[in-house]
Amino acid sequence: MFKRVTTEQYPEDKRPTQPRYHGRHQLNRHPDGLEKCVGCELCAWACPADAIYVEGASNTAEERFSPGERYGRVYQINYLRCIFCGLCIEACPTRALTMTNEYELADDNRADLIYEKKDLLAPLLPGMAAPPHAMVPGTTETDYYLGKVTGAVAAQAAESEARRLGTWAGPSDEEVSA
Repeated sequence: MFKRVTTEQYPEDKRPTQPRYHGRHQLNRHPDGLEKCVGCELCAWACPADAIYVEGASNTAEERFSPGERYGRVYQINYLRCIFCGLCIEACPTRALTMTNEYELADDNRADLIYEKKDLLAPLLPGMAAPPHAMVPGTTETDYYLGKVTGAVAAQAAESEARRLGTWAGPSDEEVSA
């Protein structure tokens, strides 16, 4: 009450946010680069502002984006509607959706405030292979969720690079039957 009022020099002098601050959403990846989102749409159901749209699709042997049967083919968050309450984070069963400390989301174009999946996905870190690619050989979907997968193996990296170059011929007969 009797403290001197101070003026913050934002945006020149940005102060760090609190560790639990709810900012922009992020779709996380497994250590090998596969997406954690399984397209269950629970985040969209939990959102009181109806700001999230998810459209799930099935993984195939030729194109696998997540270790589960499904993945989020279309994922959108409308930041014109989002109230940053975090209920979508609590509803996510795979911890695919988290919130970052990024808060500078202002824009002069309304269409740019509807973030697509490509805008929300966490960047690929060293040791990750860009999806789609097969799961780590000899693992199951459960191994991914228990944290037993620690990174991409050479076969995944080779498949990812071949897809990028357009030289991938498809999964082998062993991979399809597995």
